[in-house]
Amino acid sequence: MTPTILDGGMGQELVRRSGTSPTPLWATQVMIDMPHLVRDIHADYFAAGADIATTNTYATHHDRLAGTAFENKFKDLHRIALDMALEARDAHGSGLIAGSIGPLGASYRADLQPAHHIAVDLMAEIARLIAPDCDILLYETVISAAQTRAALEAARGLGKPIWIAFSVDDEDGSRLRSGEALSDAVALCGDAAALLANCSAPEAMPAAIDVLKASGKPVGAYANAFTQITKEFLQNKSTVDALSARRDMGPEAYADQASNWIEHGATLVGGCCETGPDHIAELSRRFGKG
Repeated sequence: MTPTILDGGMGQELVRRSGTSPTPLWATQVMIDMPHLVRDIHADYFAAGADIATTNTYATHHDRLAGTAFENKFKDLHRIALDMALEARDAHGSGLIAGSIGPLGASYRADLQPAHHIAVDLMAEIARLIAPDCDILLYETVISAAQTRAALEAARGLGKPIWIAFSVDDEDGSRLRSGEALSDAVALCGDAAALLANCSAPEAMPAAIDVLKASGKPVGAYANAFTQITKEFLQNKSTVDALSARRDMGPEAYADQASNWIEHGATLVGGCCETGPDHIAELSRRFGKG
């Protein structure tokens, strides 16, 4: 079976192309100043063979914007991100739009998840906002059962497929970054249309896929190429400067890893942080329709 090719990272690619320094708002500042770069990156991923464009909305949460110049630009930021993805897709002539919803509080920090009813309300606001322009609602970097439960409840009734992408322990892909068993979160995912592992070490993905595929749903993976998630990065208002890229995870090496994921049953493959269009082009060359 030919896998669906996802796109790759957006934040680091934006920082790289803009020549700006990373900020706690990740790609938000660049998108305001140079929205065309977001469109261009989506276009480059489509040209590389991606079947899906993931919107640049991962970190567009009220708590991330609080105390910044963008505090009152919540809806505007989602609109810009959606428009850039739609423009790139329309110019390409095909492809799906996955509306990205990242974790509340911060990535990899299960302790910052608010109370369930608050989390549901906050994520439902985003889901309702972006669903009309998306083909898929994609929850990314989910690291706990509590996050899983809230994400699924927030997206119910919107008529769009829900994909859940879990971030797993870099050394044990059968466990979430919270320390919980991945299988416990998967057991909650009856409403999900597909399950993936993301933003984790490539080597952790086969074990994660083995757990995910027990659900009987389509599964996939898109790994990062960081050396490790550092303690500095887990602090509040951190930036990607606290992380470093692996030197052994170029497009060919990354595709070698993806080949293993496919052998384990992945039918959705792409890239996360520190991957770019060249990585997706190699995935498409090896595994895509061309």
